[in-house]
Amino acid sequence: MSQQPPEQTQQVNIELGEKEAEGIYSNLAIITHSNAEFVIDFTRILPGVPKARVHARIIMTPVHAKLLLNAMAENIDKYERKFGEIKIVGDPGQMFMGNPPSSMH
Repeated sequence: MSQQPPEQTQQVNIELGEKEAEGIYSNLAIITHSNAEFVIDFTRILPGVPKARVHARIIMTPVHAKLLLNAMAENIDKYERKFGEIKIVGDPGQMFMGNPPSSMH
């Protein structure tokens, strides 16, 4: 019987640039997908502004999209245990869209 060496965890250093550290506010995410990738467009809708512009687009594989879903669920659970339930007021379909609006090309 051969023994395999224990798996070593690889450390990844992540650099956060000054511009990226500022962040981008988004109150609307439009999610589309094909068989090969998920595309998440982050935009914001503001009162009195009839047009929304995509401020960031993230493209990922289905595996990474599912890992993101799991990580978000875990973090939301931790948040709610610490600060209480996040209440959604109104129609969630209007806040988080799974298909692009007809005006998007």
